Amino acid sequence: MRKIRNILAGIVLSVSAGIFLLSIVFRLTGIYYNNTPSFPVGFYKIVDEPVGKGAYVSFCPPQDEVFDIAVARHYISAGNCPGGYGMLLKRVFAQGGDTVSIGEAGIRVNNELLPNSAQISADIDGHEMPQYRLGEKMLGDSEYLLMSDVNPNSFDARYFGLIAGLQIQHVVEPFFTWGY
Repeated sequence: MRKIRNILAGIVLSVSAGIFLLSIVFRLTGIYYNNTPSFPVGFYKIVDEPVGKGAYVSFCPPQDEVFDIAVARHYISAGNCPGGYGMLLKRVFAQGGDTVSIGEAGIRVNNELLPNSAQISADIDGHEMPQYRLGEKMLGDSEYLLMSDVNPNSFDARYFGLIAGLQIQHVVEPFFTWGY
């Protein structure tokens, strides 16, 4: 029995070390792994493209109470961004010059209602969701509306509002994904 335990412990240690080393290699080569339901699970690579509508971006959330709540409730992971937040991956739906409004019924960009943008009032555990509101506003040059277009339950602009361009770290594109 002791021999089996030692073998199993060795396997677990080897797998853990392998995953750790693989994550370092990915980060050094500019590859992100997404395991959240906001986008298809898989690998996304950093590309040298400008931030613009339709682009996938990685960003560090601003230090804010809504992101403290998100980490505490496991909507987002802890990580290396300021405030101890993990980096998020979202899609750009509006940028400088676009008119945006955010309310319970959803998000409008240039007066068009975005699909899957209605706010939910409570999460799966019954916790009340933050309810961000924004009357019609034309975005400035460094303001972006970031969200998921595939998951109506994603933690995105419906709950945290606009993101400053300084928060955006990289433009990324799908490299190898599955699902959806």
